[in-house]
Amino acid sequence: MNQIGTPESQTHTLGTTRPPRRKKLWILRTLTFILPIVVIVGAIGGTVAMSALSPEPEETEDPIKALPVLTASAKSDSVTLSITTQGEVQARTKIRLVTQVGGRITYMSPNFIEGGRFSRGELLARIDPAEYRLRVTQNRASVSQAETVLAREQSEAELARMDWEDLGRGGTPTPLTLREPQMAEAAASLEAAKARLAEAELQLARTEIRAPFDGRVTERLVDAGEFVGMNSQLGQVYATDIMDVRLPLTHNELRQTGLYLGYESGGDTEIPVILTSDVAGQPVEWSGVIARTDSEFDTQSRVLHAYAEVRGAFEGASAKAPLAPGLFVQAKLAGRTLNNVVVIPRNALRGQDKVYVAKTDGTLSIHTVEVLSSDRNRVVLGSGITPGMAVVTSPIRGAAEGMPIEVVETLASDMVSTSSEKEGA
Repeated sequence: MNQIGTPESQTHTLGTTRPPRRKKLWILRTLTFILPIVVIVGAIGGTVAMSALSPEPEETEDPIKALPVLTASAKSDSVTLSITTQGEVQARTKIRLVTQVGGRITYMSPNFIEGGRFSRGELLARIDPAEYRLRVTQNRASVSQAETVLAREQSEAELARMDWEDLGRGGTPTPLTLREPQMAEAAASLEAAKARLAEAELQLARTEIRAPFDGRVTERLVDAGEFVGMNSQLGQVYATDIMDVRLPLTHNELRQTGLYLGYESGGDTEIPVILTSDVAGQPVEWSGVIARTDSEFDTQSRVLHAYAEVRGAFEGASAKAPLAPGLFVQAKLAGRTLNNVVVIPRNALRGQDKVYVAKTDGTLSIHTVEVLSSDRNRVVLGSGITPGMAVVTSPIRGAAEGMPIEVVETLASDMVSTSSEKEGA
């Protein structure tokens, strides 16, 4: 007989082998999920245990290092304030030459040309005088006729008086008898003739255009041979005796110089001014005084303009480099003298009104000061610090009150100013 089992026996045999395989698969999956978690938890626990068992680091405080600085000693001094401004030169007297009579120009001076120089009274141009000479001659004749008429009337009046006396009528003769009205008329005619003669002579004199002052020509508008009428412009000239420079001054500069609205120089109140400019690449200097100030403030810039006056700018040594109109110049004005003020180097001023002071305890102190004047070398203070204080001259970033500093070197204020001046030169 065959030993091959029936289907029922096969089914029973398979059913007894499946449960062990499923159990192994479940255990494998569980280990795959749990094992990483166990590893992670173990790593964390080990780290915590190591941190807990390791010794704590010792806490140390790093000392704050003091910032090294350079200082200078503030000193007390008497200072004469000065300000520097700038302006354009302009001639005080600048006119246009205009004819007072008409006619043809018959003469033009060789000096009456752009850039020409002339002297007071010099003949610059002449208008044809022939017509005006004829008028003078005619009016002289009229004067002679009027003098003859007056003389005749005076003679007739004397004869009438003698006839009255010879007739012996007595009493007082009437003005008409003595021909007084006729004499008055003749005298008036003579005066009128003289006036016409004077007018003709004046018109003849006006045919010559002469220089009213020493000056120079900036523009010529006509040439010889041209016909000009009355009030025709011949050119433009200016006087060289006085030059003015219009200088803008702020309120602070007015305070430093002592100038004010409507100021006029005179006596001991003159304020000297030094003007400088480069002419043909060479520095030139002129001396003058502040003559006056404007009578109102400028509505645009809110400054007051002062006028520097320079005399003889075209004479002597200045003739080679005159202070000519249109030249732009720098002006240095002498101001008031301040006694017992504090002077510090310019690089000790921080911002508008702050000064850093090195205290004796090695800390920094920030002072607010009153600045009276400053230039590129020094600052003049009215208040805020006292003489002898060590002011910091070196740069400090992030300065704060009480920060520790270390003074490396202290210089005298005059040494710092000299050094700064050399560096800026």
